[in-house]
Amino acid sequence: MVEILSGKDQGKRGRVLRVLGKDGKAIVEGLNLFYKHVRPKREGEKGQRVQVPVPVYLSKLGFVCPKCSKVVRVGYKILTDGKKVRWCRKCREIL
Repeated sequence: MVEILSGKDQGKRGRVLRVLGKDGKAIVEGLNLFYKHVRPKREGEKGQRVQVPVPVYLSKLGFVCPKCSKVVRVGYKILTDGKKVRWCRKCREIL
């Protein structure tokens, strides 16, 4: 889960559907929707306006901790068995 930190959908939360690594963007489910105008395919059919999710820059997204439900920065720890894990910097829980 992420929360949008700035823009028209500021404060809204959604699930990340896809991360576009090269561009530094992500597509968030149900947020940052724009209209795409679609031409009619067949004769007699009407054109449509379809809502399409548009990618958001990762810098405008904040990770939401599942334990404390707050927007947090994530830290990394290496456990004694050598496994690298993420942890919440506010509630100190391992994610």
